Amino acid sequence: MTDANADTPAPADESATAVSAADAARLAAAIKHWGEELGFQQVGIADCDLSLAEARLGAWLEQDMHGHMDWLARHGNKRTRPAELVPGTLRVISVRMDYLPEYQVNIERVLADPGQAFVSRYALGRDYHKVLRQRLKRLAQRIEAQIGAFGYRVFVDSAPVMEKPLAQKAGLGWIGKHTNVINPQAGSWFFLGEIYCDLDLPTDPPAQDHCGRCKACIDICPTDAIVAPYVLDARLCISYLTIEHPGPIPEPLRSRMGNHIYGCDDCQLVCPWNRFARLTEETDFLPREGLDTATLLALFAWDEDEFLKHTEGSAIRRIGHERWLRNIAVALGNAAPSPAVREALQARADHPSLLVREHVRWALSAHGVSP
Repeated sequence: MTDANADTPAPADESATAVSAADAARLAAAIKHWGEELGFQQVGIADCDLSLAEARLGAWLEQDMHGHMDWLARHGNKRTRPAELVPGTLRVISVRMDYLPEYQVNIERVLADPGQAFVSRYALGRDYHKVLRQRLKRLAQRIEAQIGAFGYRVFVDSAPVMEKPLAQKAGLGWIGKHTNVINPQAGSWFFLGEIYCDLDLPTDPPAQDHCGRCKACIDICPTDAIVAPYVLDARLCISYLTIEHPGPIPEPLRSRMGNHIYGCDDCQLVCPWNRFARLTEETDFLPREGLDTATLLALFAWDEDEFLKHTEGSAIRRIGHERWLRNIAVALGNAAPSPAVREALQARADHPSLLVREHVRWALSAHGVSP
């Protein structure tokens, strides 16, 4: 069960690593201390009972709210039953790491300028999967150095893992009405990661919901994707549309996407708990390639080689140049009319990709120009 590479599940020994109750309590405290030393803002420990999350996931999938994310329906119950994904798992060590790179007022300025490109703040720096995975492996190695070999697997948002319910069970925060995890001392601008392990560690009390009657996130969503408290219809969500959705963006939603070209942070920006959010201390999460202040026209001008060069080591790269241009074409359609915007769109009107051409035509039409 020891982590060998990436997040691929591996079998565990059938018996748990033997640790006495007193030693387990001391070890749990040490794990939290070591995690903080490695740059995690919080470490919690959860058991493996996700029966409530399993029922909610099943109902959500039955309504097809996952859109084209078919992988969410795969793997049977392994997603909600950790010991079926990684046999031998008794506990999940859940961690969070802050990523907010700048004050929210600066983010709001970008959103308010239709000529600027808005990239979700989690994606401005180095790919978080790599950063957290390396730290989690170091944490597991620290445990191993203390107690000897034990069974574990490291996960960072790339395997069938219910990271948000596990984080709530581990006391890191509650799942808010926008479906992000909220911590009462730190808001929601943080990443999550997990270590599945066969250690019988004491668990932390789960976090309690403090959303109350607030519905700011529901009201602000540009595409009304939060269809009910705690229920997100991914098919309407700008993050889904700009990142996961492979085909044409539904026309009724395009004019509502503003200048978002990769993800959306609107629901986090209005959450009152984010007045407690802290700026990241991780230089890896600071903006690269000027993506925090880039204009739509500058990014739309990138050819594929430039796109690959400027997104090296970034989570953005996985959407590919075609979707990148699709997204920016929509944002340019929502931008203030100008000769420069029209010329940029017309320059892509004969792009080899039908997907790009369709969105360019729509954007030109939005500016009253026949393709």
